[in-house]
Amino acid sequence: MSSRADINAGLRKLGKHAPAGYFVGLHIRFAAPLMQFQTYSEKWSEFYSQNGYALRDPTIAWGFSTTGACRWSSLPIPDPFNILKDAADHGLTYGLTVSCGPINSRTIASFARSDREFTDDEIDEISATVGRLHDSTEPPTSLTKAQKEALRCVAEGDRHAAAAAKLGITESAFKARLISVRERLKARTTAEALQRAKEYRLL
Repeated sequence: MSSRADINAGLRKLGKHAPAGYFVGLHIRFAAPLMQFQTYSEKWSEFYSQNGYALRDPTIAWGFSTTGACRWSSLPIPDPFNILKDAADHGLTYGLTVSCGPINSRTIASFARSDREFTDDEIDEISATVGRLHDSTEPPTSLTKAQKEALRCVAEGDRHAAAAAKLGITESAFKARLISVRERLKARTTAEALQRAKEYRLL
């Protein structure tokens, strides 16, 4: 799993290719991504949300139906709600969608420009960066019972001594559990570990 700094570096690289904004949904499970990032304008984001476009978006439908990269102008998916036209009206005139990973943990990312189509070289570079982000953010599939108990105590606001007493262990043993869960989730702090455990639906 990648550090937040590595993720941010990848997102900055993607942002340079998408002056009109992007959406990156990493490891979509149970209809929601474990991590998502987007830089589209607030006006378009609100319009998209208010119209319930996520369930009708041809770029998302394409992303679930296949893997690879496709310019929006070449999408083989119908767009009966004219979402791509609405996007163009908001400055997202030219777009690209990239999809990778297994269907039960799919990453789908879209990128937009207002000035021109994405070049083949840009598509290759964007696809490689999305692939690296997907691979490096693969979450662990589980935590141990002891790790979950320690994180739940932290989530409930218990101090180390109180949490240790609640669990019937020494304070040093409790701290050791927190260290192990931080290592497992590649988190720098316990707060970051707790946040990742929630994002990955491990608690």
